[in-house]
Amino acid sequence: MAIEPDKALTIGEIARRLGCPIHRIEYIIESRHIQPRQRAGIARVFAETDVEYIGSVLRRIEAERGGDADRE
Repeated sequence: MAIEPDKALTIGEIARRLGCPIHRIEYIIESRHIQPRQRAGIARVFAETDVEYIGSVLRRIEAERGGDADRE
């Protein structure tokens, strides 16, 4: 399945877009078993729909923690 180049996002790009650390994106991807749409060398590439889902999970986690997502 081919993804349009402007919509193919690596984990680092997803983290920048959502404004959170890469380790949080990694955690969600691993814990929710989100599969990359493609690979570019060793980089995993995700689609825009994956970014939306990851963002919704981050918002839910933040709401459950009382709004303080940086508390660890």
